[in-house]
Amino acid sequence: MAFHPPAARPRPGRVAVVGAGMVGLSTAWFLQEHGAAVTVYDREGVAAGASWGNAGWLTPGLVAPLPEPAVLKYGLRAVLSPSSPVYVPPSADLRLARFLAGFARNSTAVRWRRAMDALVPLNRLALPGFDALERGGVAEPTAEAKSFVAAYRTAGERAALLEEIEHIRAAGQDIGFDVLDGDEAREAEPSLSPAVGAAVRLHDQRYIDPGRFVRALADSVRARGGEIRTGAGAAVADVQDGAGGAAVVTAGSADAPAGVPERFDAVVLATGAWLGGLGRRFGVRSVVQAGRGYSFSVPVERVPAGPVYFPAQRVACTPLGDRLRVAGMMEFRRPGAPLDARRIKAIAEAARPLLRGADLDARRDEWVGSRPCTPDGLPLIGATRSPRVFAAGGHGMWGITLGPVTGRLLAETVITGRTPAELAPFDPLR
Repeated sequence: MAFHPPAARPRPGRVAVVGAGMVGLSTAWFLQEHGAAVTVYDREGVAAGASWGNAGWLTPGLVAPLPEPAVLKYGLRAVLSPSSPVYVPPSADLRLARFLAGFARNSTAVRWRRAMDALVPLNRLALPGFDALERGGVAEPTAEAKSFVAAYRTAGERAALLEEIEHIRAAGQDIGFDVLDGDEAREAEPSLSPAVGAAVRLHDQRYIDPGRFVRALADSVRARGGEIRTGAGAAVADVQDGAGGAAVVTAGSADAPAGVPERFDAVVLATGAWLGGLGRRFGVRSVVQAGRGYSFSVPVERVPAGPVYFPAQRVACTPLGDRLRVAGMMEFRRPGAPLDARRIKAIAEAARPLLRGADLDARRDEWVGSRPCTPDGLPLIGATRSPRVFAAGGHGMWGITLGPVTGRLLAETVITGRTPAELAPFDPLR
């Protein structure tokens, strides 16, 4: 475990954060709580990556490691199908092969339970992290889910979720729920079709419009004196660490000419699926693979009272204004690959029999974004080999839910040099 006592270096006063998604901006905001001056860099812009088009669920009760025994049941034929919820395109990519081998090794009951034990303390602090942002002036509120229904065709399909919930509760994580039949599910959520025969209703969940929330978070960082640099000139080409401290080298802008190092007391790498690029020289060896998710929005006759989840199809639906965002797919592919229309169609066809009143052919805002996944399903949060360079990434599907708590605990680490107990399992050097 990387540990740097407070006496090993002066308290950082000026900190760079590379990445303007939920994790990076949350870290910047909580660094400001400690009095640090922050500069955030992002080559694309605020919320331009996986933070924009995801489902926006704040569901710490469901946060669990992605590698699980059920994933192995898909089999090779299933994961090679473009319509599969978990898709691995045929490829000669050795890095992807290394990730998949590690993912398979961790998809056992024993390793899942060990990883779940590590996540529980973080999950307990997830919603209080959002509450702290709201109290501190972030203008976009979180929404209480009046209903949050996970729906299935049959009770047999539902058994897998009930088993997972019991494992989650056994790990010490609180999650309230009701078991519903099809009629009870439609009474709770009328947008469900007659094809739904069983469901689970979850309690005390929230959701957000992730793009709006992250932009509001950026506005708060700026209002508190932080600087956010975006665009091609703010693309970080290198992070250096030497006798003079840490430095960021960008492609060049009026604030920082190309190739000229800009000095900071500390640098946080929150670059999502690109974390390995800058982190490798600082000892971050774990493969961070893009698990790409797709989404779109559609008109719906009656907007649901809260999120609707179809776990067997791995399709997540979130009410955003007068439309429904429909999201899904876990596509292990390079992050810069173009949107594949077949994935959008596969999500729509999977949801079509289960939703009532949704026009799945009137799609808008078709989007693909790269979730940063690790082979063991645990994020990489903390100090690297350098006491001045820190990593924050690899949250998989849970970067929105765990972004604020990650930022709060990592800011404490950066400022004090001490690693909070909740972050001990997420050492970036593991």
